Formats: sequence, C-alpha cells, structure tokens
Amino acid sequence: MALYGQVIESVVPVSSTRAAEMTKLLENIHRTVNIGLVNELKVVCDRMGIDIHEVIRAAATKPFGFTPYDPGPGLGGHCIPIDPFYLTWKAREYGLNTRFIELAGEVNTSMPQWVVAKVVDALNERGKAVKGARILVLGLAYKKNVDDRRESPSMVLMELLQAKGAEISYSDPHVPRFLPMRKHDFDLESVPLTAEALAAADCVLLATDHDRFDYELIKAHAPLIVDTRGRYREAAAHIVRA
Repeated sequence: MALYGQVIESVVPVSSTRAAEMTKLLENIHRTVNIGLVNELKVVCDRMGIDIHEVIRAAATKPFGFTPYDPGPGLGGHCIPIDPFYLTWKAREYGLNTRFIELAGEVNTSMPQWVVAKVVDALNERGKAVKGARILVLGLAYKKNVDDRRESPSMVLMELLQAKGAEISYSDPHVPRFLPMRKHDFDLESVPLTAEALAAADCVLLATDHDRFDYELIKAHAPLIVDTRGRYREAAAHIVRA
C-alpha cells in the first residue's frame, strides 16, 4: 500500500499477498473461460449459419448481467493463456481438478486448427490446394495496435499452414521483422500492404485487426479473405468468417 499508493490513485487492499495473487488469477481466468465460451459458440453458430458477432452485439444491449467477449483465433499475451494453468497445476497439490479452466483451455487452444480448416475449405471451394497456396497473414501481435507477439496464435497459424505446404508471408505495421522467439522462428519481414501484394495472395488471413490496416483496400484487392476477428460484417463471396 505504501509503495503503490504513491503512484496509483486507487489501491485496493486485501488480507494477504496470496489473496492478491488469487485476485489477479481470477481476473485472467474470468477472461479465459468467457473467451472459451464465445469461441465454442462461434463454432456452433458457424455450423448453424448464424453470425456470432451479431449475436454478441445484440446480447450486449442488455444493461446488466452480460459482459461481451469477442471470439478469435486463440489466446495471446503473457497472462491469459498461461496464468490460469498455473492455478490448475497448483490446485492438483490440493487434490483438486479445475475443470472449467481446463475445458476453456482446450477450446481456446483448438482455435488455430479450426481457422486453418476454414482456410483449407475456402481454398478448396475455389479449386486451390493449400499446398503451394500463397497465404498472407495480417497481424503477428496477439492483439490489435501492439507489437507483443507472446503466445500469439498467429505464429501457430503460420506453422500449421506451412506444414501443409503453403507459402507464408505476413504484414504487420508493428512488427517489421520476425525476430526469433522461444518456440517460433520464421525468416520473414513484414510485407507492405499494397494492392499488388493483396492481389498476389491466394488467401489473406486476418489474424490481428490492427487499426492501421486499410480494410477497404484489403476488401477491394484480396481474392479471398478469411476473417478471424469479425472485422467484415457484410456478406461477400470472397470473405469467409472464421
């Protein structure tokens, strides 16, 4: 309290450092579980032909009792994908299983495979195999308008597509060059997002919806867009929601 009170306007005291740590874990777990829920519903809605983003927007008009969470291609950052599983590990020391956390983790970590399946299907419908396909990934950071790549699903998407024989490139205004990471390494630099670069790709995969991307340019020149973020709300023959 003495330390943080000097620089933070409102400090909330709890009874112990253990309670404080659990408070932070609860916040991360709350997001993990709710993101897992909407990711699972996204798959259900996709099969039923329902726009999950429209459903979330409508539910969010309720003035109480509902907090909107957006689905996506997976989880990233240093907290949400990792910290909840620390508690899962710790709980086993007490003979407990944290089933909600583990189930949410299974759903969220399966999202890159689901997105890749959507890419494969979308290419196949256009008579194009994923092997040899030129796929431009938009966004390496785990969330919009930052350069933080920690645990970003973009790298998993790139690896899965590359393993299937796709030719991968990326564009991210916040990550000019791919620097090696603990688990991932690509010898790539960010491609300028031009009409020519978009038209040359067989598929443009929107993984992170940075505000600096020109979405009208993308829509006008990409022959196929796989949108994992719900950026494109209108129905179009060359836009696939994932």
